[in-house]
Formats: sequence, C-alpha cells, structure tokens
Amino acid sequence: MPSDAFKHTAAAAEPTPPPATPQGPLAGIRILDMATVIAAPFSASLCADMGAEVVKLELPEGNDPLRSLSPTTPDHALFWKVSNRGKKGVSLDVRKPEGRALFLRLIASFDVLVENFRTGTLDKWGLDAPTLWSVNPRLVILRVTGFGQTGPYAQRPGFARIFEAMSGFAHLTGESGRSPQHMNYPLGDVIAGLFGAFAISTAIAERHRHPDAPGREIDLAATEAMFRLLEALPVEHEVLGQARSRSGSRATYTAPSNMYRTADGHWVTIVGSSDPIFKRICQAMGQPALAHDPRFATTPDRVQNIDEIDAIVAGWCECQTLAALSEALTRGGVPHSKVYAVDDVMADPHFIAREAIIRLPDPDLGSLPAPAIVPRFSGFKPAPPRTGPAAGEHNAEVYGALGLGSDALDRLQREGVI
Repeated sequence: MPSDAFKHTAAAAEPTPPPATPQGPLAGIRILDMATVIAAPFSASLCADMGAEVVKLELPEGNDPLRSLSPTTPDHALFWKVSNRGKKGVSLDVRKPEGRALFLRLIASFDVLVENFRTGTLDKWGLDAPTLWSVNPRLVILRVTGFGQTGPYAQRPGFARIFEAMSGFAHLTGESGRSPQHMNYPLGDVIAGLFGAFAISTAIAERHRHPDAPGREIDLAATEAMFRLLEALPVEHEVLGQARSRSGSRATYTAPSNMYRTADGHWVTIVGSSDPIFKRICQAMGQPALAHDPRFATTPDRVQNIDEIDAIVAGWCECQTLAALSEALTRGGVPHSKVYAVDDVMADPHFIAREAIIRLPDPDLGSLPAPAIVPRFSGFKPAPPRTGPAAGEHNAEVYGALGLGSDALDRLQREGVI
C-alpha cells in the first residue's frame, strides 16, 4: 500500500477519545474484601481506584490488626484510613451460623471475593469453594497467603518480612559482608497486593471473553510474588554458577550505578547503564577521555573494574554541591535524582503539577494526603476516593439491599452477628 494511502487509512481509523467520566475501567465489578492487614486488602483497594465497588467486611469488633499499625493517632487509624480508601464497610461474623447464612446471601451478588486467612480456614467455617460456587457459580475467589494453598508450608503464617527473606529479596539488600536488611516498609505485602489486583483484572478479562465460564479460584502466594520479581536470578545461578548477593546501593550488573554523596551532604543516585550514558557522565565530570579508557569502554569492562570507576564518580560528586551536580548532570542528559524523603516528594513541582498527591475526604479529619490513582486512563477523571470506612458503617445500605430492615439489623447487632 502506498504510504499516503496508509496515512489516510490510519487517520480514518483513529478512535474518538471517550468523554471524561468518573466511571473507571472496573466500573460495575463488585468485590467483597474480607481480608485483613495489608496485602490482600491492597489488591481490593487498587481495584476500587479503577472504579470497582468494594465492600470491606470485618468482624463486628472491627479488630483488623491494620487499625493498630502505625501510623496512628490516639483516636484514629491513619494507615487503615488510607489503605482501605474507596470502600464501603460492613461487619459480619461468618463463624456464627446466622452469620454464615447471611454471608452466602451477600456473596451471591458479588463478582470477586478476596480473603487471606490461613489455608483451609474458610473451609472450616463451611465456606469452601464448592459451597460458594453453589450460590454464585461465576464467583472469582482470590486467596492470598504467604506460601499458597498447597505444599509443606501451606499452614505457616506469613508476613511481609518473611516473604522478603524467603524469596531471596532480602539477601540482595544491605552492604556487602554485613547483615541483610529489610526496608522500613512492608514491601512484601504491597507487592503481593499488586499481583492480586492483576489476578482479579485477569479473571475479569477472561469472564468478559467467556461470559458463561465458571468461577475461578486464584492461589496467590506472597513469597512467590516476591520471587517473581527476581526474574534473572535463577538462570544466573544455573548457567553462570553465581548466587547474586548484596552490594549496598551499587549495581553489579552495570556501572557506574550507585548512590553518591554531595559536598553539602545530600545523597544522589546516578545511573550509567549504557555506553552512551557513560560518555555523557564523563563529559559532565569534565573527563571525556575516560570514555575511551580500555578499562571503562563498555559495560562489561566497567563492571570488571567497578571499584575504580565508582571511586572516580564518587570523588567527583563529593566535590559538588547538590545544585551544581544536578545542573551538570541535567545539562548532560544523565539520569539522576536526589534521594527523596516523603516531604521532598510532596513538595516537588513535577508531582504537584501532576497531582500525584491527592486529598482523600475523611469524616473525622477533613481530608488526608495519599498517592494518586495509578495508572491514569484517558477519559477517566475520578474524584478522590473517601478514606476507609468504620466497621459496619454501611451495614444498613448493604444489608438493606438484601431485604433486611432495621429491626432485623438491630437484632443481629445485639447477637454479635454484625
């Protein structure tokens, strides 16, 4: 086809962007989140960001451990509020016979159930998958555990730091020859949550293709999710006989790539992960001849002589203020950044321009800052979601839709069912 004709065809086929709407890509999907703490609930929160209707189910006492996990104030569970944003809240004790019966009525109208109890717990309560599918044959059940539904560790409890340690992730973190380290945030939980949201979206996409497909049970092991990130390590071990270990902030697969301290005490990360970028680093340092030094000419050469090139870059950085260093590297097109604390993130003009920090409406504190919805879809302009609900806050609304009136709800509350 001639190029002009191709251009005309392509232009004619270009779709009209949809109008901006608060309806997200997952609008119409209903998710019942009965999980606790961070990993599995984060899956549901990410789906809520994308427009799914998410109902958070708690025990009547509202004793999810996340409600006491820092940050908190004497009166408010801040972590809970931001982590469970965009959800409605109901209370229910499914361990009680009447609670189990009410749960089965409730789950009939949902697309997805999210749970993170130890393997076999729901079965013990009479809520095994066949029972759930008997009332909702198309239900997607996301089960998030530390080690999965099978295997010798299936019954073990799991926490983020366990996932990080057993996946091999923590072995890579820290200074060479010193203790492995965990970061001061439950990374293993939120990584599992990302995989959970991906799994839910995948199951929904399958159901869209095959509307009559039966329900799915998704077995998500958080330790496996962390290991999935370390894609090249198994082949590196088998083929090259190497077990990668910690090296501080220095990358050992490319060079120079490290954290460097400036003359005025700031830390900057600089990434020279290709030969053209290394040449630009040399130009910025005023040492263009280094790019032709046989020790540093290619990435494998620089990795082989990593101590020498790292010392040169570190020595240059130590003589520069942050402003001077950033100006030289920016002018040279070198990827770099000051290592931000959260206050730097919140004050950065780029993040401000993109509204990367949003304000979540909160009935107790007015509003709370939180990361924006990620990613951004064209035609989707959502209002900031509200903070996480109080235990049972939406009981009347959700159970009322099942036909339960105020008298029935009052009785269930007195009996500790809701």
